[in-house]
Amino acid sequence: MDFIAETIADLSPSLTLSITSQAKQMREDGIDVCGLAAGEPDFDTPQHIKNAAIDALQDGETKYTAVAGLKALRMGLAKKLKEENQINYEPDEIVVNCGAKHSCFNAIMACCDAGDEVIIPSPYWTSYPEMVNAVGAKPVFAETKQENNWKITAEEFDNAMTGSTKMIIINSPNNPTGAVYTREELAAIGEVAASEDILILSDEIYEKLVYGESKHVSMASISDEIRRLTITINGFSKAYSMTGWRLGYTAAIKEIADAIDTIQSHSTSNPTTFAQFGAIAALTSDQSEIDDMVEEYNIRRQYVLGRLNTIANISTIEPEGAFYFLINIEKTGIKSVNFSEKLLSRMQVATIPGVAFGNDQTIRISYATSLPIIKEGLDRLEEFCRAH
Repeated sequence: MDFIAETIADLSPSLTLSITSQAKQMREDGIDVCGLAAGEPDFDTPQHIKNAAIDALQDGETKYTAVAGLKALRMGLAKKLKEENQINYEPDEIVVNCGAKHSCFNAIMACCDAGDEVIIPSPYWTSYPEMVNAVGAKPVFAETKQENNWKITAEEFDNAMTGSTKMIIINSPNNPTGAVYTREELAAIGEVAASEDILILSDEIYEKLVYGESKHVSMASISDEIRRLTITINGFSKAYSMTGWRLGYTAAIKEIADAIDTIQSHSTSNPTTFAQFGAIAALTSDQSEIDDMVEEYNIRRQYVLGRLNTIANISTIEPEGAFYFLINIEKTGIKSVNFSEKLLSRMQVATIPGVAFGNDQTIRISYATSLPIIKEGLDRLEEFCRAH
């Protein structure tokens, strides 16, 4: 007898978490590993946010909340979305989840049936296809081009659609590429979606991590029609360095929000109560620590870009957001898993093979680590590439 459901048996574990765990184990064994793999800020959660959660615990805020989260938090999120993103959502259109990953999963589960197709621009964040597979729907990959900064065009979206298309996933700023979509690009994609009533899952978890002249634009802010079709995904992990707090949220029309609320009522019940008080503090307090963090990331970003542009046999685009570089390794003649494994075993540098993101000719590195580690890691990468 097969005990595991077919939809789950075919899922692959997260390769990004696997590589990170392997690198951590090597460090515990006393090996000097340069970790350029983790998609996690290296800054601590700001103290005032931690204090708010501590105070909540001391005040006995340890019981269930509403399934969708504290009303005060949802009101704060509605205010944030209106003022920062120019989207009008009512608090009852917002559901707080256990991390933005959970938000994405809930949204896909709420809207997609077996046989529905979900268009996923490739390269993609590694969990999107498995989330689609888990609900019995079908991921459809739309290949993007490096010369277009790895961004899907409205034409490519239109070409990927069939009569079974239910949703497209847009992630801007993007993991793993660092690409940021312009308002014009989003509007063109939204126009195609609106023409066929296709839902848009807009993952905006890296919205505050943008650099230079780039600006983050929320898909749902483009027009009322596109807002109706859009499920906005966001959270606290990246902007406030709160990855372990597991707090994300969805914002969508009431019909979709209610479905997500129902799913959550049967799975997690509600997000962790005292963590939500930390989130309220994050939203309502001074945001200057984010500015400081972005400034530090930008220094690292510029350093990495300068170094990568001098290394033989690889190429990259300049990332405009998030904290990643997607590196094209095609000229080395080595596929991504083999490349990352050799780089880790021979040079003790942890990276993520691009096959995890749907492109076997690339690897991803993160600059969410200290400049000395980045410098040493790039020195070793340069030595490795010189030999290949």
